[in-house]
Amino acid sequence: MSRIGNNPVAIPEGVTVDIKDNVVTVKGKLGELTQNFDTIEIKVEDGNVMVTRSSDSKDQKAKHGLYRSLMHNMIEGVSKGWTKELELVGVGYRASNQGQKLDLALGFSHNIILDVAPEVKIETISEKGKNPIVKLTSFDKQLVGQVAAKIRGFRKPEPYKGKGVKFVGEEIRRKAGKSA
Repeated sequence: MSRIGNNPVAIPEGVTVDIKDNVVTVKGKLGELTQNFDTIEIKVEDGNVMVTRSSDSKDQKAKHGLYRSLMHNMIEGVSKGWTKELELVGVGYRASNQGQKLDLALGFSHNIILDVAPEVKIETISEKGKNPIVKLTSFDKQLVGQVAAKIRGFRKPEPYKGKGVKFVGEEIRRKAGKSA
């Protein structure tokens, strides 16, 4: 029995949910998201979205909680938005942006220039004495996570000195290194 799938998803003010032929469209003040659903029934009842399954087959049990979580993320995204912050730890590591182009100096011979999707808003924060921070904001949680993972993948944090690109608040498991 799915515990998460049985919870209703509340629809806040200013958000509309349309269901047509296994396609759910969620519109809000920040944007519009669509998602295909199969084998699971989705209904809008008095300000809540209910996700139900017709049988207890293994496939439907697996998708019940997943689709409820996707609905919750879509509704949360178009009403409030999602934010990920990445911190660049290392001497000489810099970040700057011009529009949707992110320019990263991560210790390689050349800077990395990344074109980011127009749905994701980029902000770089560089203060003296602190590590540079790249802030990604969008209404699509999957897209923000994908872009953040791609940026982190350019230079993952290493366990000896902790240098690299990490999420703000992420704890890096440190190793002792060689001792004489």
